[in-house]
Amino acid sequence: VQLQASGGGLVQAGGSLRLSCVASGRTFSIYRMGWFRQAPGKEREFVAAIRWSGLSTYADSVKGRFTISRDNAKNTVYLQMNSLGPEDTAVYYCGAAIGPGEYRYWGQGTQVTVSS
Repeated sequence: VQLQASGGGLVQAGGSLRLSCVASGRTFSIYRMGWFRQAPGKEREFVAAIRWSGLSTYADSVKGRFTISRDNAKNTVYLQMNSLGPEDTAVYYCGAAIGPGEYRYWGQGTQVTVSS
């Protein structure tokens, strides 16, 4: 499975961005896809995840502001990010899990920078 993330950029606080992650290869084996982020000097943290069935989960820090969705026909997962704040500045990575366990595949990351 290969993952290609895109959509990052520079946005002012209060703005919005939509990230995309396109999966290719053995996509039929994907059980769950998720978004993680890593800010400078911090560990990578979970942001949101969605099963191919549509069930989604979110980190408390993004609930009500971020929405994860998927287009199975396009093998694409989206992360709509609204009401962005400087604390959301990070490199965002998409990951894919084959089963209910750990994420096995990772995209290359896309930078999101929110200016105050």
